[in-house]
Amino acid sequence: MAFAKIPDSVIEAVLRHHDIVETVGKYVNLSKQGKYMKGLCPFHSEKTPSFTVTPEKQIFYCYGCGKGGNAVKFIEEIENYSFPEAVRVMAEEAGIPVTWTGNSDGFDSVESGERDKLIEAHELTGKLYHYLLMNTSHGQPALEYLRSRGVTDKQIDQFLIGYAPPEWDTLVRFLDKREFKLDLMEKGGLLIAKQDGSGYIDRFRDRIMFPIRNGEGKAIALAGRILGEGQPKYLNSPETMLFNKSRSLYNFNQSRAAMRKSRRAVLFEGYMDVVKAWTAGVNNGVATMGTSLTESHAMILQRNVDEVLLCYDGDSAGQAAVVKTIPLLEKAGLRVQVAMLPKGMDPDEFIEKNGAQAFIRETIEHPVSVTKFKLIYAKKNHILLEEEGQKNYMLEAVGIIAELDSPTEREFYLKDLSREFDISLEALKQDCFQHRQQHQKLKPQRDNNDNSWNNGRNEIRRMPSSPPVLPAYQVAERRLLARMLQDRETAQTVHGQLGEAFNVEDHAALAAYLYAYYAQGHDPDISRFIASLQDDRLERTAASILMMDDDFPFDEQLLAHYIMEILKVPRFRGIEHKKEEMVQAERSGDMLLAARIASEIIALERQLKGQ
Repeated sequence: MAFAKIPDSVIEAVLRHHDIVETVGKYVNLSKQGKYMKGLCPFHSEKTPSFTVTPEKQIFYCYGCGKGGNAVKFIEEIENYSFPEAVRVMAEEAGIPVTWTGNSDGFDSVESGERDKLIEAHELTGKLYHYLLMNTSHGQPALEYLRSRGVTDKQIDQFLIGYAPPEWDTLVRFLDKREFKLDLMEKGGLLIAKQDGSGYIDRFRDRIMFPIRNGEGKAIALAGRILGEGQPKYLNSPETMLFNKSRSLYNFNQSRAAMRKSRRAVLFEGYMDVVKAWTAGVNNGVATMGTSLTESHAMILQRNVDEVLLCYDGDSAGQAAVVKTIPLLEKAGLRVQVAMLPKGMDPDEFIEKNGAQAFIRETIEHPVSVTKFKLIYAKKNHILLEEEGQKNYMLEAVGIIAELDSPTEREFYLKDLSREFDISLEALKQDCFQHRQQHQKLKPQRDNNDNSWNNGRNEIRRMPSSPPVLPAYQVAERRLLARMLQDRETAQTVHGQLGEAFNVEDHAALAAYLYAYYAQGHDPDISRFIASLQDDRLERTAASILMMDDDFPFDEQLLAHYIMEILKVPRFRGIEHKKEEMVQAERSGDMLLAARIASEIIALERQLKGQ
């Protein structure tokens, strides 16, 4: 496939059509503060807003996590798109014709080409396996198995469920015939290289296949369930340039609209659970990829919903997984509820045995709170027929209830406990009070954990830290670049006197890109310039610089002062290097060399003072 450049006119039109405030406002509740708009960052959880949008400059920047850029960059980050994907989606929304393919301006063209070929290969592979399931004798046992489990042909088509036959080279021959590079297919996780280096074999064999798709609905990986006995029961594609299982959720592309409408997601453990629940009308269901929920998963959900209903297996492993998952979701600022299934039964089995309506009525519509689930889970660990077991459970239960911030909620659960075991409510309240007192004593005076999320669930907020004091030359470089980004003449003057001799690597790179940008005839346009970078680090740096207060006076004298500060740095470093050479000469006993170096140092210092 050829990779044409995205026309500059298209990027400019996309940025003109998608105002930064309107774009961000679809995901973040923004409030006006002076010339800025502020809100809670959608990329990391926080209580105090540090996410800032500047309408005048059409950029966003988060002082907490450092993410920043223009409207296209925001959509890239929030939807997990590549730059070309974000531009294409935004262009389609704006009614701008999409007449290009591939990536923009040749950046990472090789990798982008490989990504597109792998997506194409995954799409074709999914269709091949689906055809083999629905139309061949090889796939008949798998098809009968799915139908016996209550999966309809309509759902098989909708999820493009397929079947990988037991032969070693079905997919190898299929892809080779269509002139796909087999080494790339191995890199993308579809094939496995033979140990003797003589060729490749299919990764998936004799398995029911589930395509895994990204947010745009493009196939990026596969999951296979073994047909019959054997291990592993489920086999996923390995991590590739397309697929990161810690950031991917099965069925996310199909369920996102329903999730956003209801502001609720149902989180399952398995692919079959999602498929079967869909037949029951649960269209906001997703599943992790055979791995535990991660912070990335939690943040993806947090961008789309306010509440997550956990619908894991009813066995001990499933319930233990719920216990581990709850804190991650709460840490991301999500409300959590838990669907209770009969012991040992998973959602797929429940629907098969009791029907779709019973599943909705008994699990989805009547979940329990996190506290109630913890109490039920704790109860299973105690023998309640014995006095000692009852006592230990009550003490553990009071500890669970004591974690609640709301006095009303605490009293509600304590009353339940009092009635269940015929224990005085006052006695339980006293124990609960002592738990809370002990908890407060154990808490640090302030949250010193730099890695913790300030999500409003901590009783003690983190103290705001002062911004680091930058050296004078770094301040000069940042102020110069801030002015250059908004004024072509300043950029031309700096180009003539300083060139790319900035001391900070990212500043030098930004200056070089800016000189080229203006040389191409562009007028100052911060949002458009950021779009031309396509480098995460430089985009963040540019956004950070542009968030500086630019109301300071700027004239030729200040410009000359900044340039002088920047040019001093290599001379200072040269003097320091000379001093190190002088010390080495003295240590080696070469006093003549040391004296000569000392004279050179004096001369360099005089030059600096004379500037």
